[in-house]
Amino acid sequence: MRLRTFPASLLTVLCLVGSVSPSEAQCDPDGEVEFVCGPVSPEDLVQVPRSPWIMVSGMEDDGYLYATDVRDLTSRVLFPAPEARPRHDRETYGACPGPVTGGFRPHGLSLRPGFDTSHTLYVVRHGEREAIEVFEVDVGAASPTLVWIGCVVAPEGVSMNSVAALPGGGFVVTNFQISAGELLEWQPGEGWERVPGSETAGPNGIVVSEDGRWFYIGGWGTQSLIRLSRGQTPPEISSVDVGHHIDNVRWAPDGSLLAAGHVGETQASIMQCLGQGRGCDSVRSMVTRVDPERLTAREIIRYPSNDLLILGTVAIEVGGEIWVGGIAGGTRIARFTLR
Repeated sequence: MRLRTFPASLLTVLCLVGSVSPSEAQCDPDGEVEFVCGPVSPEDLVQVPRSPWIMVSGMEDDGYLYATDVRDLTSRVLFPAPEARPRHDRETYGACPGPVTGGFRPHGLSLRPGFDTSHTLYVVRHGEREAIEVFEVDVGAASPTLVWIGCVVAPEGVSMNSVAALPGGGFVVTNFQISAGELLEWQPGEGWERVPGSETAGPNGIVVSEDGRWFYIGGWGTQSLIRLSRGQTPPEISSVDVGHHIDNVRWAPDGSLLAAGHVGETQASIMQCLGQGRGCDSVRSMVTRVDPERLTAREIIRYPSNDLLILGTVAIEVGGEIWVGGIAGGTRIARFTLR
């Protein structure tokens, strides 16, 4: 699928200066909706604990990982960067052939919190290879640093979308197939294993309960949030309909889930809007808050597709706001007041 792309001239500027600071004129609000401007196609967002930094994946063919500062709303490119120096953890990621910076198309993100200022960042990567790229992110200095430490190449034929860290040092990914996808787990020293009971239409976003006992899956094809037991035989499965395609799923500070995505007249209209910029009139970016225990859902954001936010993909809670990222070459993260 061909996505709209951002002008190469500005991407070149980003590479040269390493930061994004658009003028106020370029970042005007849309009524009550304000924006963070700069990162290109900010498909996924994850907040770094005990810090003012948001990690952002710029889902473009030669994309970037950005860090956005919630204090002044500026962003900077962390990877790829000329000063980046890899440090391959061969004990954990010995099967990884090594770092590849070209053809970097980042997608889903997950952060494994550390005990101090250093954390582990997992990144779904397309382009030159289909893999989970693993980084050490440190926020102890004035600006965060990102060091590549390894990768896990996807099994043949798997198209990964989202990733979530698991207890024990492993992670789970969604294999996004609209007709019939699934979840795959990876653990150090064990490799890949299919998750029983995870087959569904278009599994997209994924998070895991703190105790590692439950998966919460964003059902793009089913327009539902799916709860699936982990390590239980037979698997326990339940769901709640949300009325829109779910892309990413994120935990909110109150323990609820934010299921972000989009809706249109048909799946075809969404794909047409995404790939060609046509047929967007019926498309809306959506965010639903879900109670993970009772599996109840409440719509909290409905925003029409426009040049400011073409197609919403992720929502996180930042202070008194909900930040919504998107794709298709847009350069804004929308900021909605939390109500």
